[in-house]
This record gives sequence, C-alpha cells and structure tokens, in this order.
Amino acid sequence: MGRKVVLATCSLNQWAMDFQGNMDRIVDSIQQAKAAGAMYRSGPELEIPGYSCADHFYESDTLLHSWEVVAALLQHPACVDLMIDVGLPVMHKNVTYNCRLIFLNRKILLIRPKLILCDDGNYRETRWFTAWRKLRQVEDHYIPRMISRITGQVTVPFGDAVIATRDTCIGYEICEELWNPESSHIPLSLDGVEIIVNGSGSYTEIRKGNVCRDLIVSATARSGGCYLFANPRGCDGDRVYFPGNSMIGLNGSIVARATPYSLEEVEVVTATIDLESVRSYRSLIRSRCLHAAQSQAYPRIQVNFSLSNDEDIFLPSSQPLEYTIPSPEEEILYGPACWLWDYLRRSGQGGFLLPLSGGVDSSSTATIVYSMCHLVVQAVANGQEKVLEDVRRIVSQADYVPRDRRELCGRLFHTVYMATENSSTETKNRAKVLSQQIGSYHIPVTIDSIVSAALGIFSAATGLIPKFKVRGGTVRENLALQNVQARLRMVLAYLFAQLVLWVRGRQGGLLVLGSANVDEALRGYMTKYDCSSADINPIGGFSKADLKNFLHLAKERLNLPVLGEILGAPPTAELEPLDEGTLVQTDEADMGMTYNELATYGKLRKVECCGPYSMFGKLIHMWSDRCSPPEVAEKVKLFFRFYSVNRHKMTIMTPAYHAETYSPDDHRFDHRQFLYNYRWLWQFRAIDKAVEKWESRKRGDEQVERSGSNRSLKDSQSSLPRPSSRSSSNSFSGSTACTKDTKPSPHSCPSSRSPSQSFSIPSGSESQRRGIEVAPGPFTHSTLLGPSTSHHRLQDTSPMAITTTWLNPAEAMDCGSAGEEERKRRGCMSPIFQSPCHSSQKSCRAGDALPSTLQCHPASVHM
Repeated sequence: MGRKVVLATCSLNQWAMDFQGNMDRIVDSIQQAKAAGAMYRSGPELEIPGYSCADHFYESDTLLHSWEVVAALLQHPACVDLMIDVGLPVMHKNVTYNCRLIFLNRKILLIRPKLILCDDGNYRETRWFTAWRKLRQVEDHYIPRMISRITGQVTVPFGDAVIATRDTCIGYEICEELWNPESSHIPLSLDGVEIIVNGSGSYTEIRKGNVCRDLIVSATARSGGCYLFANPRGCDGDRVYFPGNSMIGLNGSIVARATPYSLEEVEVVTATIDLESVRSYRSLIRSRCLHAAQSQAYPRIQVNFSLSNDEDIFLPSSQPLEYTIPSPEEEILYGPACWLWDYLRRSGQGGFLLPLSGGVDSSSTATIVYSMCHLVVQAVANGQEKVLEDVRRIVSQADYVPRDRRELCGRLFHTVYMATENSSTETKNRAKVLSQQIGSYHIPVTIDSIVSAALGIFSAATGLIPKFKVRGGTVRENLALQNVQARLRMVLAYLFAQLVLWVRGRQGGLLVLGSANVDEALRGYMTKYDCSSADINPIGGFSKADLKNFLHLAKERLNLPVLGEILGAPPTAELEPLDEGTLVQTDEADMGMTYNELATYGKLRKVECCGPYSMFGKLIHMWSDRCSPPEVAEKVKLFFRFYSVNRHKMTIMTPAYHAETYSPDDHRFDHRQFLYNYRWLWQFRAIDKAVEKWESRKRGDEQVERSGSNRSLKDSQSSLPRPSSRSSSNSFSGSTACTKDTKPSPHSCPSSRSPSQSFSIPSGSESQRRGIEVAPGPFTHSTLLGPSTSHHRLQDTSPMAITTTWLNPAEAMDCGSAGEEERKRRGCMSPIFQSPCHSSQKSCRAGDALPSTLQCHPASVHM
C-alpha cells in the first residue's frame, strides 16, 4: 500500500570533543535503527562534536574533524538504504551555523542551519553560532574536497528547505525552534510536511520533565503530523545533565519514548507511522485547511526514494502510550546518580571520597552515590556490556561482576567522619550507621591535633590565643576558630582521596565530593575553600526542602532506615563548643533566615529578576499573613547584604549538577558581578520610602478609625441608631506569625509589636481601611543576626552586627532626646544601621570597624 513508515530517533551519551567515541555511538545507533526496520534515523543536536564544546566551536579543527566524521559515515557500509541526519557545525560564507546534515546513499541532500538560537539559562549559542534568517531560501554550499571525492558533488543545498520523497515530506526544527513562539513546525505543517524532525540539546532541570512532552503533544495536536525528537543523554563534560528523553509524537499523542535516567550509551526509539492517519487528522480540521491552502511554499529537495513499501498491510502501527513524568524526588534520586557515573568513568579515577557529617546534605550526597551503584548493578544485570567494561576498569579487576549494590559501593565509595571536640556522639553514630547501610568504606578520624597545631603556630607568631564566644572570645575569634576547622577538613579530604586506594592496594585516586546545597550557596553559607571546595558536587543544584523530600523517598526505595533519624536531627555545623551541654549552633539561626525563605529569595532574585525594591514589593503581599511591610523590608535588606558580601564565593564554587532555576552558579547560568556595594544605598532607600509611606497611611487610618469610633458613640446615644460603619465583609486584616494565637518563630518576623496586634496593607476604599485595627506608635527596626556556619559549609563572613549610630554625632546629642516629630522639624537624621567591615577584606566580619565614610545604612531617609 505504501502508507506506513518506520522512523527512528535516538538518545546518545556523547562527550564533547570525543570525535572517535561520538562517531562509534552514531554508527551503533544507525545499525540498531536498520535492524529495527527503520528507513529514517535522526540524532541529537551537534552529535558529531558533542553539544558542550563551547569555545572549541571557534576552532577550525572542530569544523575539520566534524567533516572528517561525516566522510567516515558516508563511506560506512551501515549507512546505505537509510536516510540519515546528523548534527554538526558548518561554516558557510565565513559564518558558522549550527546545522543538520541529511544524507542518503553517499549523497548529501541538504544542510539545514538553525533558525533560532538559545541564549537563556546555561545556553550561549549566539556566542559561537549565527541564526539563519533567510527563511524559505536555499543557497549553494561548497563542500570540502574530501567530501566531494566521496559524493561526487561540488555544491549542496544550504538553507531553510524540506525533503520531498516519493511518499511523504520531511521538515526540520532544531531545539529552540520548538520552544519559540514562532515555531517552525506551524508553517511546515501548513505546507504539507508530514514528518518533522528535531535534533535537540535540552538539559534537565528539576520539575522540567513534562516540558518537552507537552510541547510535542501540543505541536502535533494543533498541526497534525509526526514529530521525531532526539535528545542527548548524560554528562558530556559540563555541569548540565542531558536526560535523553527522545520520543516520537503523532497527532497529539506520544507513541514511543526512550528510557528515562538510563546508563545505556545508545538507545534507539522506533515507531511505525501510518501516513494516512496524518492526512485524515489534518483534513478534519477545516480552519487549518483554509490556512494551508494559502500558505507560502518551502523549497523542496526532490529525492527518488520511498520510506514505505508496498507490502506494509501487516505492519502494525504504533499506538499512544502512557508517559509518566518522574517526581522531583525521583529526579534527585536518579539524575545526579547518572551524572556522577559519567563523570567517574570518564575522569579516570577509582571512586569517590566524601567528608560525611551525618547531616541532611552530606547524607544526600552519600545516598546519591548509593543510587548510582544501584543503577550500575541493574545495568549490568540487563546485559549492558559497556557499563560492565567501565566498572571493571574503575575497580582494576578484569573478571569482576557487580551483583550487589552495597558491595559495589564498598569498592567505589569512601567516607570520612572528621571529628573535633565540638562534634557530638549523635552525628558520629549517624554517619557510621549510614555508611554501614550503604556499604561505603568508612574511616572515622579525630582532627583536634591538626587544629591545635594550626592555632599553635598562630599563637607562637602573635602571642595571642583566640577563644570561642561561649568561652569569652569575640565574634571575630569565634568565626576564625570555626573556619580553621572547616578548611583543615578540606586539606585532609584531599590527602585521604589521594592515598586511600594506595592503602587498599589499588591504583588511582578518588574524586572528592561536595555537599553544599543551592540555598547555602545563594546565602554564602560556607567557608571559602573548606569541604565545599571539592571536585564535583551532586547536590549543589537542589534546595534544602527538595533534599529532605528526596531522603524520605530514598529511605523507602533504597531501604535506608537511618535516613529517618538524620531527617529528624536539627541542622547544625558543630563547629562551636556546647554551652553547658546545650547546642548553641543551628544552621537557620546562624543564617538569620530559614531555608524556605532562602528558596523564595532565590526564585525572586533569579527567576523573576527582582532587585531589592521589587523583591520587597512582591513579598509584602506574599508574606502579608506573616510579617508587616517594615519586617519584610528588614528581611529583604538582610538577605541582600549577605548575598552581596558572599557573592565572591561563587567564583570558586565546586562544579555542581545543575538542576534549580535559581542557582547562583556564575559559570554560565547566573552572570552577575562578585564585588558589590553591600550597603545598596539607593535600593534600600527606595524600600525605606515605601515603608514610610505605609506607616503614614497606617497613622491616617488610625485617625479615621478613632473618628469613626467617636461617631459610633454619638450614634449609639441617638434615638435612631445607624448601621455600623464597619462590617466583616469590608475588613481584610491578615493574620501574622506574631499574633496571640501563634507562637512567634525566630525567623518569621521580629517581635516589634504586642501579640494582639495584626497588620494588613492599607489599600482600597475607606470602608476597607476602617477594618484595620493597629496600635499607634512607630515600628522599631530590630534584627538579630547570628553567626553563619555549617559542618563542611561555613561562611567566611561573620554576621554583620547591626548597631545604631548617627550621621552626625553633634546632631545626635542635639536631637537624641527629642521626639520623632520634633526631630523631623529640626532636620535631624534618623539612626542608621552600621555594619562593621574590615576594609581589607572582601567579606564582612563582626567586630571590625568601618570607616566613618562607609557608615551609611539608613533605616529611613527623610528627604
């Protein structure tokens, strides 16, 4: 009949600049596609050199070697009687384009350049490529002589065209063209293109798993037709992970898809498509037919070749399948595990080493490694020979076959608990039990002697001995004593990483793993060059809340009961001595903000592009049930102060698995400077003006309220009572975290009013404003900032101890005893917040004096 075609798309685990390995995987996919009966094969974007070559795309060598791979493919015996498209960079008229090259039986049919490039997130395509803007136009491209000798061609079509075979028509999109509002598949389908092929390079982000599916379903539901989507898989040499979610869509359904989070290097997905189902689907949409009848035609490359044959009546068509989206917890369980496996097997190292503290973050890293071992054992059991080959090479045992994930973990994973006098028995036991349950090679050590040695050198040189704050020391001394512990742990971690395999009689070294989450990176809540300065960090793109949810899942799915105890323990750095047996240090108290608040700040800063003033404007509504506008103002200022003084740490952050949309990683994702004026004078002044306006309106509402009460009293004495001027339907005062019914949280809002007070933002009609009941009196700005530390993640900068000072001491003496209104009348300035900073440091440390010229953190500004 000649109406059914078998099409193949594939997920390839390519490696940037690995031309030999990339070509071998391409050939493997072509052979698998032919074995499945496919007549068309497509692959991922830039599959020949690898997607993440970055500035290597500037090099002529990259272009040359890509053409050499094309030459090898043209001559390969597997590449006959099958239409193939591959991705590579091509220079046309001295301009480099991101292209798909389509060939059949040693002839190049078309080079199709990318029309729309991607520059958001981690993408920087316009840095290396140029978009082809000559829509529906083709030009002659002179191919290299080595290609001409194989094909007999001198020039080939280059541009925006489609392939017309004897039985169908094939068009192309490349990655971003599917996401763009002016997607190419709309005009292509209107011009009769029945099969649209997309070679993509879409990396994974948490909660993004449904995006590609929804776009393909939407595209084929509106326009009809078949859509082939090819996406790479794995870590190709950078921070991103490609999910390998290749799929085939048909008329609003998904009929074939690749396996998510697989270790398989080459996976080919095929589907049998009935072309008549495309034609009937489109003909039933009458409005589409009207537009198609007057659509502008694409240049057609005529090919004397058919994808179907006359004996296809017994060939079953592919049916829609259920497409399950992994949950965020599953994305953490499997995505970083696959990324770690690719990094380990391609780095030439013999395993991993992790400083294990027994807390949520380091336990999350350990659990992800255990999940990696689980996936490896499963892959070997499923007959994946490449995985078995890699395992044997890593463990240096030619006949080894991994059958148990705990046993494999004991060979690949090494954990070290580095205790000091400040470490508790509970965290030590939790680390030990976790290492036993996952099977890691565990080493508990005490590092007090090396800490004492470092402090002894300092004391010998200066004659002074620093003390912890609980023992009478200053904040500066306290922070220095915590930092020296954190940094020495990093030194010891790398010492163990280099020598543990030597101790075990094996060759090679270990990769040091980090365990700082995305929220702590945003806040700068780690010591610079401590154990957060590792080789790679599998959890650096995840929030604390998501990691906790992930551990709940891993506890059940991987049978790790100790994770329940770890989740129930308070997050603490354990870098300060106990105060009479009481824990004095917790992460959220140190940071001066909760992890949930940090996640909110991060999304507003990065995803919604908010500066301090815009963030304040959004949070006064988002947190209206928790805090008043003055309290929100102080929270926003506190965040931006810590963010700015710690931003320099992002320049040396451990390369982390990219997952979160608000990641502060400045590699390619978050381009902002690392030297800030942490006082944010103009921005904070704008916030203060808004707060003053709010307080002024509040005072006006109080006067209206008192006036209304007086009128109500007079009315009650009248013989004809009037209705009340207030009703519950017109009032909208929001409850806060500081009301009498709720126990105040140390991070919800400063305790600056009586528990019975409730706040709301004055707006709307007078009847609404009358529903607001507040006590008179100015709001008092007060924020308690605690020290900022973490077990392997301690911030360099101590809290900025906020004190009250005056712009002019003489004015302070003259105005200090005057009331608020009298000070305004005299022209006196309000107090300001002073953050003591040492002028020679990039980050603030409590106890350091600021020059008088830098003392300008106005709590309010009177113009």
